[in-house]
Amino acid sequence: MRWQQLAREAFNYSLNQRLKMQNGSNAKNKSKKTQEILLNDNMIFKQNIIDLIALNTSVNDDILPCKRYNNWVQLSGHEDSFALAGPGTIWKKHSPDSTEVDVYEALMNEPIAEMMPKFYRNVQYKGDNFIELEDLLYNFKDASIMDIKMGTRTFLESEVINTKARNDLYEKMIRIDPTKLTESEHHAKAVTKLRYMKLRENLSSSSNLGFRIEGFKVGNNVKHNKNLHMIKEKSDVQHILNTFFLGRRNVCQSILNRLRTLRLHFEKSPFFQNHEIIGSSLLIIYTPVNDKTGVWMIDFAKTLRVPDGIVVNHYDAWKPGNHEDGFLFGLNNLIAIMTNFT
Repeated sequence: MRWQQLAREAFNYSLNQRLKMQNGSNAKNKSKKTQEILLNDNMIFKQNIIDLIALNTSVNDDILPCKRYNNWVQLSGHEDSFALAGPGTIWKKHSPDSTEVDVYEALMNEPIAEMMPKFYRNVQYKGDNFIELEDLLYNFKDASIMDIKMGTRTFLESEVINTKARNDLYEKMIRIDPTKLTESEHHAKAVTKLRYMKLRENLSSSSNLGFRIEGFKVGNNVKHNKNLHMIKEKSDVQHILNTFFLGRRNVCQSILNRLRTLRLHFEKSPFFQNHEIIGSSLLIIYTPVNDKTGVWMIDFAKTLRVPDGIVVNHYDAWKPGNHEDGFLFGLNNLIAIMTNFT
């Protein structure tokens, strides 16, 4: 698969870059056996270079580490967007005009940084742009994983400015749920982009709970990501979460603590007072064997600064022009549901 080839190339490129860094710091005076590969100023990955090369060349693609990361890549629906870049890091593909790097750099010294993947650098490779991030799955074995899309609005206001009704969006709605269309829309066989986006979100729990479950897998069992966009009612969401956690109270309590910490840091951050958070997710991971857990905010490609003079609280309902996203509204509802599991 293409992403596996990219993973192999990314690993080699990242390893070579780190070796160059090492060679620039008196590497000649050190034996190969004791060389250290510098990941950044605060973290040194101590491992024999020969072991690292062996990890990349002697292990079959279908085994570690590709199999481990393939679980999440396929679950999230972002195939060809991620590649393993070395021990504990990944490359994530992004567009040249993406603001994701700006977000990581702006928040890396704030308390909320502990709730995000560590950001290492921006990479240009073979004409594509990548950011190198912490591989959140690196320290988890046979992990259970869930992706939760946050907010009541998952589209930018700029995406729905055009008020022209479109036939292709009407056809998409016919395939999703034709009963949600009005008689006039059926007659015109067209809907606007705003109408389509709001209709789509009203089918899921995004509109009423402020979050929706995008996909999940439990241990090595079958992944679940089909028809979750149709899960709307709170009781159904609770059932999905219960299926994921399987009654593990210790896991639920640990996840709940992390969610509360995230809320605290989010509310105190000046960054989020003037930025809308669109399309961001919470990545929840736990290991069934030892109940090791983690929760992180991910995906900041649509996190944008709002116009001057506007302050967002992330609770209020969205109206065109107010740039509210409902992130904290959704986080509060998720915390309330999780409280029932502890």
